[in-house]
Amino acid sequence: MYQRLLANFAMHVSLDQAETDLVLAKLQSRQIKKNTYLLREGEICRHFYFVNQGCIRLFHTDSKGEDHNILFCPENWWITDISSFSGQLPAFYSINAIEDTEVYYFSYDELEQLYLSVPKVERFFRILIQNGFAMYQRRITANLSLTAEERYARFSRQYPGLEQRITQRQIASYLGITPAFLSMIRGKKL
Repeated sequence: MYQRLLANFAMHVSLDQAETDLVLAKLQSRQIKKNTYLLREGEICRHFYFVNQGCIRLFHTDSKGEDHNILFCPENWWITDISSFSGQLPAFYSINAIEDTEVYYFSYDELEQLYLSVPKVERFFRILIQNGFAMYQRRITANLSLTAEERYARFSRQYPGLEQRITQRQIASYLGITPAFLSMIRGKKL
């Protein structure tokens, strides 16, 4: 049941059985229908989610009502609004399911307790957040320096197979281009 999650932890830390039992005791699960929000901008993010099945997005809605996708989280990815979660402050981003999704998650308080009782968990999340920050830095640089075609190729490498699962509009929002321009890019690749 928790194989994917435990394998994800094992990428960075080695939990013994007692530590694994403590982690799983704090873990919660939820089935989420497509288009369901886990967090809306302005709310306080109280959970750190692991996607076991399905796909979730992190996005910001601008003053014109346009969504700007920041991150897609398919299976085996973690998601939260890190600033809101860490500081227990109102969220800048929203999080919703773009497919029917199953998540495992820790509440803020439960994760803080785990940091104390299982220091390897704190190490795991530190590595996870460091890697996520590095990914964001590369994404910002790519958005500033790469062409739309190069950003699309980068998206395809980062999210193999995801473009068959989500809409062209979602991908275009992530790339910062229109769906029509994305169609033109895809047409050149065929």
